[in-house]
Amino acid sequence: MASSLSRLLRSAVLSGTSRRFASLEFNKRATTASFAGAHKFFQRKSDFHTNSVDCSSFFVKVSADDLWRGVVSVSNAGKKKGRGKRVGRKKVTDLNKGQFIGEGRANFLWPGLNSPIIKGREVLKRIQLPPDPKRNEEIVKLRDQMSQIRYTANPPLLRGWSGSRFPGQSVGPPDPVADYTFEGFDSKVLEFKLVTNMTGTLGRKMSFSALVVVGNRNGLAGLGLGKSQSGRAAIRIAKNRAAQRLRFIPRFNNHTVFHSMFTQYHRSKVFIEKKEEGFGLRCHRAIRTCCELIGIKDLHCKVEGSTKNVNAVTQALFDALINQETHHELADRMGYHVVEFRKEREHLPVTIASPSSGIVREDELKDEDEDLEVEFDRLYFGGKCRLERPPRQWHYSKLKSWKKKTKEMHAIRNQPEAQILHRAGFW
Repeated sequence: MASSLSRLLRSAVLSGTSRRFASLEFNKRATTASFAGAHKFFQRKSDFHTNSVDCSSFFVKVSADDLWRGVVSVSNAGKKKGRGKRVGRKKVTDLNKGQFIGEGRANFLWPGLNSPIIKGREVLKRIQLPPDPKRNEEIVKLRDQMSQIRYTANPPLLRGWSGSRFPGQSVGPPDPVADYTFEGFDSKVLEFKLVTNMTGTLGRKMSFSALVVVGNRNGLAGLGLGKSQSGRAAIRIAKNRAAQRLRFIPRFNNHTVFHSMFTQYHRSKVFIEKKEEGFGLRCHRAIRTCCELIGIKDLHCKVEGSTKNVNAVTQALFDALINQETHHELADRMGYHVVEFRKEREHLPVTIASPSSGIVREDELKDEDEDLEVEFDRLYFGGKCRLERPPRQWHYSKLKSWKKKTKEMHAIRNQPEAQILHRAGFW
């Protein structure tokens, strides 16, 4: 009898599809019937009913992660066509935020779920509290707060050239190589961009390109370029490559270059001028970042031609700094004393280098092509001249009243400076 009962139940359950289940309704007499008369009772069709109920749903079969992935992601075909570039910014919302097991619209207290089982010596029972009308509003407010993307702002000293973007930001020292750790080194991003490559099979392939400079602020610096499918990986690759290409850059008195020079890389032309101590860095922002990591504190640079090609500008700077000539090398090559004149010393000549052979030339150094005396500032420019724009003419410079005023001020044009020098004791 037991085997026939199990076969009957199995046939009742297996008669429906996998999406349906059988609900058995028993007559009240079945509870009082003995096990011996159960076989005859189940044979009666009027006492046994099977009702098919569809309880499956799309949201039941798929997990929450799959549902969110279907909302915020793009298909492979869409990625190949360049769709969904901003999809990754959408934040996945936790729908269980603000809800607890046991609580609901009815607002029950269930011992063991949302309330303790025993309170003192009393065993608590299920209690229904008055409904909370603001419950749904609070849950929606929490979900709206989670859906908003919050960006943590960097401190002002750690920000890049343009706010929260990578160029100009510090990304820490390079990764250690074996037992050597790069203590005292720092890395800064010079360029970070998204590049694409159109292929015949995979369509448009996107990757990130990063240009990073590494230095210890004491004459050691390197430049590296890295590419990868992710931005962080591209920066890490570029940083480690720059650490493997460190070069020593000589500096004059540890604050500036040895001489003014001109260099060109592709269409970017860079005029570098040596400056006195305290002048500061007045140059292109990429050059300024490189000079800070190298240890150069006083420099003036003028970039002409292509100024937006950061790679070309930085390559031109490194080529010029690596190939600069020290004062002793200049004295040995030219056969003259290298004498320095400074304005703060009232142009008192000071010899800073002499030929190592001891033989000094006495004739004047002249340009063979133009038969002119060669200036030290123009010695390394290669015949190039920096573009000097004329001063701006204001709209009132053509008025008669302005010309009359300039004639009146011409007679006393140097009196304020002369009074200052007289009070200082120079006159």
